[in-house]
Amino acid sequence: MLKNFWYAVEFSDHVTTKPQRLTVLGQYLVVYRTPKQGRVVALSDLCVHRGAALSGGWLKDDKIVCPYHGWEYDPDGACTKIPANLPGRGIPKKARVDSYPVQEKYGFVWVFMGDLPEEERPPMPVWPEFDDLVENGGKFRTVTGEFMWKANYERILENGCDIAHAPFVHAGRFGNPDMPQVPDYEVEHPDEWSAFATVDLHPPKPSGLWGKFGRLIGNDLKKRPPVTTSAGWMLPNMIKLHVRLPIGDMVIYDTNIPIDETTTLVKWVALRTFFTGKWANRDAINRTMRIFYEDAAVVNKVRPELLPFDLGAELHIRSDIIAVEYRRRRQELADKGWLLSEDDFITGDVPRRTATVIPSPARRESPELSRAWVHKARGEHPTVAAARLMGAEDSPSSEEKN
Repeated sequence: MLKNFWYAVEFSDHVTTKPQRLTVLGQYLVVYRTPKQGRVVALSDLCVHRGAALSGGWLKDDKIVCPYHGWEYDPDGACTKIPANLPGRGIPKKARVDSYPVQEKYGFVWVFMGDLPEEERPPMPVWPEFDDLVENGGKFRTVTGEFMWKANYERILENGCDIAHAPFVHAGRFGNPDMPQVPDYEVEHPDEWSAFATVDLHPPKPSGLWGKFGRLIGNDLKKRPPVTTSAGWMLPNMIKLHVRLPIGDMVIYDTNIPIDETTTLVKWVALRTFFTGKWANRDAINRTMRIFYEDAAVVNKVRPELLPFDLGAELHIRSDIIAVEYRRRRQELADKGWLLSEDDFITGDVPRRTATVIPSPARRESPELSRAWVHKARGEHPTVAAARLMGAEDSPSSEEKN
């Protein structure tokens, strides 16, 4: 799983002043909207005192209150109040949690999962269709949804870019099993963070709502022109599908959120320039969800669950070049240290379980706080951090010293 990227983790209208827990890259986050400024905040969902989930707490002004002992944290992750303290007693420097950068764009909340300074962070992707939405006087109507997979997000990512599976996994829906050939294509690189393949495919006979409008596109498959289709990936975890139908364009964006290595929550947006009345929204949602169910029936059973790093471990052919490009790019980022490694996990002994600790930018931006972290990644601290994460207590004297 890749760190040091912006992750679209939730729809903006789902984030309110009620704290909620999200899981990204195996790490628990508490996400909420501040009541005064309406700012979205993303903190590590783990109080440093006794490990309570901050998501079970509540907001006091723009601060979140731990439900266990009432410790209050500001949006930057610093504890500002410890109710049990006697008057005049200071707050330890270690009384802080990671706070991750947040932006809102394209109807999503994006969280930067890494510690890179702002000028070194990869950009968020460009979704140009969102400048042309029906509600703003444009041509694209949107619907949204989510889907839970029991599969690794990279397997899902490759599936979304894979053109050759459509005639078999989606036969009769948008794949034509009588014409499964994939034309040769060149991989397009709009930037260093994405890649796309564009081909002309032969569609099957339309059905359902679209079938009722068959006279507009023609039901005679021999006379129907091929449909130009683009599919590609956008790092770290996104898929874009663009189908140019005779009646208009259909675009689907997926953000494949890694819950852990074998569980993925997909939040998607489907845009269309045809049937743009709200009356067609239900059909658009149902069609998109059927595609997910068809894909999941196959991808959830793919073995090995994780993509091999050795390109020779799986057989590739010419139509797989878009996936090969992804694997090569992933290896480049792994060589830069952007792949989650054992240094990003700490393990408790009883019961034995692993937690992700991704350092936030504050750990780099504030050198004077370099030691002021209780829950440290393995590479930052000896193994006592693991015991503390799982609930071991510090003596009062050590707390006072820090």
